[in-house]
Amino acid sequence: MPRNYGHVQGAKTVEKICEEAHRMGIQYLTVYAFSTENWSRPQEEVDALMGLLRNYMKTCLKTAAKNNMCVRVIGDKTGLDADIRNRIDQLEKSTRENTGLHFQIALNYGGRDEIVRAVRKLAYQVEEGTLSPSQITEEAVAMALDTAGIPEPDLLIRTCNEQRISNFLLWQLAYTEFYFTQVAWPDFSKEELEKAVEAYNNRERKYGGIKG
Repeated sequence: MPRNYGHVQGAKTVEKICEEAHRMGIQYLTVYAFSTENWSRPQEEVDALMGLLRNYMKTCLKTAAKNNMCVRVIGDKTGLDADIRNRIDQLEKSTRENTGLHFQIALNYGGRDEIVRAVRKLAYQVEEGTLSPSQITEEAVAMALDTAGIPEPDLLIRTCNEQRISNFLLWQLAYTEFYFTQVAWPDFSKEELEKAVEAYNNRERKYGGIKG
């Protein structure tokens, strides 16, 4: 099928998996929607993705209200069109107090870019005299990242049999368990999510498994 068809189906999968994750007791879910590298794709595909994103923001607002979902977008929002930034702002503000699934959308996101922006924030604070170099700890770096206040992931699910991180949450994945599946994201289902969580819960780790 055409690549854009896969993107449309993938957006539908996001909505289904959010609902299933919440039913399973998962509290935080982050999806990689558009990377900083994706701008290099053919312009027609990028334009289609941006159009899909605009429509999804409307759908997500309704879904979040229906399911008490708290939505947050991580990534460099300054690289997005003004109307998309406005929709993100509306979505985040309207769902901020929701107490259901905490859903993060990685948009115009790259792990290296996120770390660079975090280091730049800390450097500005040092320059202004509000932070000393000795105060730059792991906790300080974590609080300067896009994911500040969000727990580090327990589990990373990599679909389509890809076995690389692809510049995703490079800092946050330090102690994360990985799960690989041949299933492509548009075909990812409740059953596949259950398999991933079951595999995670059956591993021997220092910390406990995902509740569910």
